[in-house]
Amino acid sequence: MSLKDQITEDMKTAMRAKDAGKLATVRLILADIKRKEVDEQITLDDTQTLAIIEKMIKQRKDSISQFEAGGRQDLADIEKAELAVLVQYMPAGLSDEEIAAEVAAAVASTGAAGPADMGKVMGVLKPKLAGRADMTAVSALVKKALTGA
Repeated sequence: MSLKDQITEDMKTAMRAKDAGKLATVRLILADIKRKEVDEQITLDDTQTLAIIEKMIKQRKDSISQFEAGGRQDLADIEKAELAVLVQYMPAGLSDEEIAAEVAAAVASTGAAGPADMGKVMGVLKPKLAGRADMTAVSALVKKALTGA
């Protein structure tokens, strides 16, 4: 079953259970998926669907920090509830050791020698680690590996 099908089934389950919070979040996911499919006239695969969910997670995290900084805990709590639903669709994360091993393997396989080769290394890592690791942290590890710092 594809991820999109799983999300659709979860929507039906949330409707039957009358779980309004989860239903609203799942509908947001499906709306973003549908918008992308219509705009680009394609059918999304699991990788593209994960990218949409990952973007939504990042937006929720940003919103939570902004709402908490602004003293709006009520809105932050709503965003946290949505974040909890979104995280369920992400694959299991990799440990720091696994990420470091992937970075080392990518640097070795591309023959990267310095910071100028960072794009090549990230190009190899992004498809492998998308949705399974924070790409900002991965980028920092690649930079560290290439500069020797």
